[in-house]
Amino acid sequence: MTEVLDSIAQVNTLASTRLRYEVAMPDPASHLFEITLHCSVGTDHTLDLKLPVWTPGSYLVREYAKHLQDFSAVDDQEAPVSWQKISKNHWQIQSPEADTVKIHYRIFAHELTVRTNHLDASHGYFNPGAMFFYVPGREQDAIAITIHPPDPTWQVTTALDPLPDQPLTFLAKNFDTLVDSPFEIGSHHIYDFEVLEKPHQLAIWGAGNYDADQIIADTKKIIEVEAKLFGGLPYDRYFFLLHVSAKGYGGLEHHNCCSLLYSRFGFRKPDSYNRFMGLVAHEFFHLWNVKRLRPQALHPFDYDQENYTDALWFCEGVTSFYDLILPYRAGIYDAQFYLKLLSESITRLQSIPGRHTQSLTESSFDTWIKLYRPHANSRNCQVSYYLKGEIVSLLLDLQIRQQHQNQRSLDDVMLHLWQTYGQKDLGYSREQILEGIESIAEMDLTQFWQKYLDGTVELPYEEFLNPFGLEVVADFGESPFPYHGLTLSSQSGKTLIKFVDIASPAQMAGLQAGDELLALDGFRVQADQLEQRLQDYQRGDAVSITLFHDDQLTTHRLTLSEPRPKSYRVQPITTPTDQQRTNFRQWLGIELVELT
Repeated sequence: MTEVLDSIAQVNTLASTRLRYEVAMPDPASHLFEITLHCSVGTDHTLDLKLPVWTPGSYLVREYAKHLQDFSAVDDQEAPVSWQKISKNHWQIQSPEADTVKIHYRIFAHELTVRTNHLDASHGYFNPGAMFFYVPGREQDAIAITIHPPDPTWQVTTALDPLPDQPLTFLAKNFDTLVDSPFEIGSHHIYDFEVLEKPHQLAIWGAGNYDADQIIADTKKIIEVEAKLFGGLPYDRYFFLLHVSAKGYGGLEHHNCCSLLYSRFGFRKPDSYNRFMGLVAHEFFHLWNVKRLRPQALHPFDYDQENYTDALWFCEGVTSFYDLILPYRAGIYDAQFYLKLLSESITRLQSIPGRHTQSLTESSFDTWIKLYRPHANSRNCQVSYYLKGEIVSLLLDLQIRQQHQNQRSLDDVMLHLWQTYGQKDLGYSREQILEGIESIAEMDLTQFWQKYLDGTVELPYEEFLNPFGLEVVADFGESPFPYHGLTLSSQSGKTLIKFVDIASPAQMAGLQAGDELLALDGFRVQADQLEQRLQDYQRGDAVSITLFHDDQLTTHRLTLSEPRPKSYRVQPITTPTDQQRTNFRQWLGIELVELT
């Protein structure tokens, strides 16, 4: 009876819907979606339409309007109506004689990422934020979407509910819901499975060496371990959309689904497969952290401009911390692999000079202009809130565990914040995050916050890892070579300088990003040869660097300095105490000796 009433309500909603989209793709090879919007006009007979400039979860103004073309508008008698473009993403329609108008336009879709649109002969994929207009002031109106596939065998997968007796028509209760519901249209494979008595789907587009049964089995483990942390699943159904392709990597969270992009041949080797499951764990964790437990600045969304918050370190960094530890807890990989991933994260962070310049909260706030827009000085002036946030979250977890003899952890913080803010649909402030963490830790974290979140103090790994019997060891490799400060890349047979570290021998010698490196001490050198060649030199040696700068041949004298570590490794200390062994066992559930 309930289902019948729901169906009647949906039909009534459709009948009263003032916004209805039709999406066609008659010529998929053109990469052009054909969109028709049926929309009622206000009493003043003026209709404003705006296309979002960004998509929640991907914090960059992407200017989706650049892909829109062939805009036109007619009234309900198919007569043209007057319209003008007001700004880059704002169209205004004047229709004094009509109650409703039809707007036609096309969207070019040839970018396969989790945050854009892609259409070809094999499928159509779109993010509604990159496809559909919103009407200012009417963001809460229900919106119907009807899909017209180019092939009757194509199927449609989306998190939106279908409308009964309306073929391939789906209903979003408001614009936020629509933006949060990507569409996959094509001949993709769909696998149904159940976890904790709730239906789930895995939809896969593309050919690759994946094993769907293995992915589903391990995804079930991820779902169960995350549901245990938060006390249940906050949805009725959920689906994972996986695109496999020759290149590309990424994920984007949504309210009841996620989009994943992974290398088509990245599923067979254990190392690569484990990293894929980390991606699954990351995006699924977001259904709590970000989609429901979120900063005040991210609700309601302003689709017209940047939405600033300094809490992305918590949204993404904490989630990155959990995407490493949760697959371990789920039994997908062992403690050795977990510590290997942790070692790699520490290595990446310690190799970035910008960690001394930009704080974690600054990185969060400036993501709109920095993280996704690398330039010649990026490594020197910024740090990723994903990366540093992950490691700071680890330190918080270990500090809470040490304070409470492993009886409390960051898990308790997440559950507390979820119950306090997420379940109540309340955004949190910067102060409330600190209060929430301190209430669980039962300690003053002001100094921690000032040093490691608002400041750029070097992270004291030993202080937090040592109580658990671990240390961070610098690895210089079998044949250390002196430090120069260059990051090189090979492009079209040329060896180019990609980055020059600040205050490095290379910078002091006048080398610049974009220069073409030709020779070391008169002998030609390529990107993959430089380290080997430098093994013949010592700290303090002066070398001659020949290069092209702006097509001009120049030579510079570079004085090499002390070797820098190639990597960092988290490993057990030599002689752990009984307390350190106990702490480690209570943390990771195995004996410390099992790592050696």
